[in-house]
Amino acid sequence: MKRISLLPSGSVSHEALLYLLNGETVELVHHKLISDVFMSTVDGNSDYGVIPIENTIEGSVSLHMDWLVNEIDVPMQVEWVYPSIQNLIGNRSEFLKPDGSFAFDKITRIYSHAVATAQCRQFLARYVPVAELEPVGSTSEGVKIVKDNPGKGWAAIGTTLGSTTHGLDILSSSITDHDNNYTRFVLIGREPLALPRTPEHTKTSVLVTLPEDVPGALHQVLSAFAWRRLNLSRIESRPTKKKLGNYYFYIDVLESADSVLLTAAVGEIEALGCQVRILGSYPGFAYEKEKSQVK
Repeated sequence: MKRISLLPSGSVSHEALLYLLNGETVELVHHKLISDVFMSTVDGNSDYGVIPIENTIEGSVSLHMDWLVNEIDVPMQVEWVYPSIQNLIGNRSEFLKPDGSFAFDKITRIYSHAVATAQCRQFLARYVPVAELEPVGSTSEGVKIVKDNPGKGWAAIGTTLGSTTHGLDILSSSITDHDNNYTRFVLIGREPLALPRTPEHTKTSVLVTLPEDVPGALHQVLSAFAWRRLNLSRIESRPTKKKLGNYYFYIDVLESADSVLLTAAVGEIEALGCQVRILGSYPGFAYEKEKSQVK
């Protein structure tokens, strides 16, 4: 049985993986920190790791991208998109007025992952403007902290699965600022993972480091893709951490790595003096609400 490492039970990563697997049986290995998810896969204690890398509202999850590029050498094997539906979670009885109505002003502290908190800024500013916002390693960790500390006026931002897992109430549902709040996840691992579903596309993630002091190098790199009509779905620059002003370019190409066109493009880019690293070539799955098995 395949072992998959991920953030704690009830996290968005957990919900997203259940959706991707769609009933497939695997062994889940939960970790408190994303670094432990990475290292579990690197060390062979799990076959795959679930990594959130991009959000429609907050953009790239820079810490996780840096891990993929600078800390490990394990390829991406699958990508999929899942909605990040956040809720305000706690023990409802703590926040009731004598007349039975709910009192947001009784909430003194809110725990969640920083990315999830950032996705709910408008709600927080309107309903709990004076509550202390406490960042934790995952949304599920925040819910567990609230569960373990009753009577303190604490709440958490997390998933429906998280509230069910820890036996707490949803105080307010769907509190994210935008309805189109989706997160892109990748599954990292040594071997491809076969899934009983049809992918929306095949994607290859390429890391390009430009030669120093070569005018127009980035233009020439992009031209290698453009004249072959290779579709780039994402391009992002990140510091190499080696020298100020030195960047690598993370590029997603909607093409298989073994295609003639992409192979030729990579060869041309390397001939320009660039360093090229393939981070993975993998199937991608879009979210299909009507087919979701997550409850």
